[in-house]
Amino acid sequence: MSDAKVEDTFEEFRQEVLASAAANKDFEKIEFLNAFGRELEECDEIEELQTCISPNIRGVQVDGFGFNSDEGLDLFIADFNQRSALETLTRTEVTTFVKRLTSFFSRSLSGELHRSLEETSEVYAVSRAIHERGGKFGRVRLYVLSERQLSDRFESIDLSMHEDATPVALHIWDMSRLHRLRTSRNQKEAIEIDFGTFATGPIPCLSAHLESDVYKSYLLALPGSVLADLYARYGARLLEQNVRAFLQATNKANRGIRDTILEDPGMFFAYNNGITATASAVDVEADGDTTRVRAIRDLQIVNGGQTTASLFHARRKDKADLSKVFVQMKLTVIDESRFEEVVPRISQYANTQNTVNAADFFANHPFHIRMESFSRRLWAPAPPGQQTETRWYYERVRGQYAEEQTRLDARGKRVFLQQNPKNQLLRKTDLAKYDNIWDDDPVRVNLGAQKNFARYAVRIGEEWKKDADRFDERYFKQAVARAIIFKSSERIVSVQTWYEGGYRANIVNYANALLSHALGAEDLQLDVEALWQAQRIPDSLSSVIASLAEVVNDELTSSSRGLSNVSEWAKKTDCWTAILKHLPHARSIVRKSCSDWAVSPASRRLASGT
Repeated sequence: MSDAKVEDTFEEFRQEVLASAAANKDFEKIEFLNAFGRELEECDEIEELQTCISPNIRGVQVDGFGFNSDEGLDLFIADFNQRSALETLTRTEVTTFVKRLTSFFSRSLSGELHRSLEETSEVYAVSRAIHERGGKFGRVRLYVLSERQLSDRFESIDLSMHEDATPVALHIWDMSRLHRLRTSRNQKEAIEIDFGTFATGPIPCLSAHLESDVYKSYLLALPGSVLADLYARYGARLLEQNVRAFLQATNKANRGIRDTILEDPGMFFAYNNGITATASAVDVEADGDTTRVRAIRDLQIVNGGQTTASLFHARRKDKADLSKVFVQMKLTVIDESRFEEVVPRISQYANTQNTVNAADFFANHPFHIRMESFSRRLWAPAPPGQQTETRWYYERVRGQYAEEQTRLDARGKRVFLQQNPKNQLLRKTDLAKYDNIWDDDPVRVNLGAQKNFARYAVRIGEEWKKDADRFDERYFKQAVARAIIFKSSERIVSVQTWYEGGYRANIVNYANALLSHALGAEDLQLDVEALWQAQRIPDSLSSVIASLAEVVNDELTSSSRGLSNVSEWAKKTDCWTAILKHLPHARSIVRKSCSDWAVSPASRRLASGT
């Protein structure tokens, strides 16, 4: 990889962090973590990254954390020092970072650490939550996020932390890796699996394809332990093309899978439908009459996510012995040039036997195509103090915004960025977040970008079938108006005297949701056209958001909250119920200051002539 290209990514990322820090009036280190977190959430590497202020304790450091739905724990450390040029990150330095993270985890687990911390700090709540769980995590992942480039002489390091059997993995994200992520076609890092590193070795297979230049297919009997190991390491990244989230063993199908694993594991192969998977490449070896799959690139499970996750959870929670469990896998290897086209279709057709609404809700869905069309056609009025009109670029395909620039020369790129500024990039997951905050379930938004999008896909898919015409130009402008409010809310929260850092995303999500409910209770709607024309929120709305955000913050951090950890509390329906108790007060705030940014539905219909 060219160092020059990595240096370009470094400088681009550096400028984004500086701009965010200036706009939000926040510490550059916090914005560095937030920016990296958005990148990793978008590619489904993590579910969330909550920033925190590391305790001032020798040998201990943690700059961020995330509790995920697989009962896993992610701990983050930022290698950030406002560097102006790309430097090298050494193995010795990585080792130091890992020791600091593991020290935080181990001392939290024992209960020693949180007892020495200020109870009002977010790191206290994290440390206490780790202690209260007693080490019962499905996995622990340590992340080193660096503004430097990892030395090419780096080798693996020891990750032993404590005596229990919790799987621990180290993930280093440096500028080289970020560069690969940003420049890859699908904006995701390919999953590389070498079965030679597993105790089972390469997996026997049968060829199941005719001569084709589009695909090849193989049938495998995959050991249940291997599948559970893969899920432990990669989690939801394995299920990227599957719109359904794992339902924890709450429905009949999942309970049946679990019961078979525990009570009759030898019959699992016969009873279970197996999984359907795709890959961009496989390494197949022949040994006499036996053919084996040695390695897989870009493995994605498009049907069978519940089976996969059930194996992982049964082994972890129920101490299930998976030695007798085998899972049939249909593996289809697709030419990379046809990947975007074929994989969604395989996913759609593989899931037709199940209750899945909008199973084909991917980049090729007409909803996305229509939003993309609006975003390329509609010019937003020039913001105050500027002369140039701009567009809100809707990214229908992940990585599309960056890929489009690679085809341009230097002048073309400058024009493109002037017309489509980075702060007006509208991703599918962004749209899902804004719309679910305003129209559906703000609790879901706090569960992470991909889980929230899965819900959004189902809801919009159903609504599209009922009335596709309602997703018109006004709908797109409404999405932009909500984006402007959300981004403004982030800046507003950051400068409040009561804001102590941390949980900004949760505060903003619920403050916007409370605003939506207050407007609805007053029989009002956003004045979408006014917000579109202004491309900013008026001072009166800024004041309203500041007031609502303080209400939300007080409730989130209240000593009477249901869970000690704020980010975990924010994921509970009871949290949103507690916030909604303040709706009468929110209505009063909105009622006094909404004349220049809200309208009644009747007046809007009159203005439009309908």
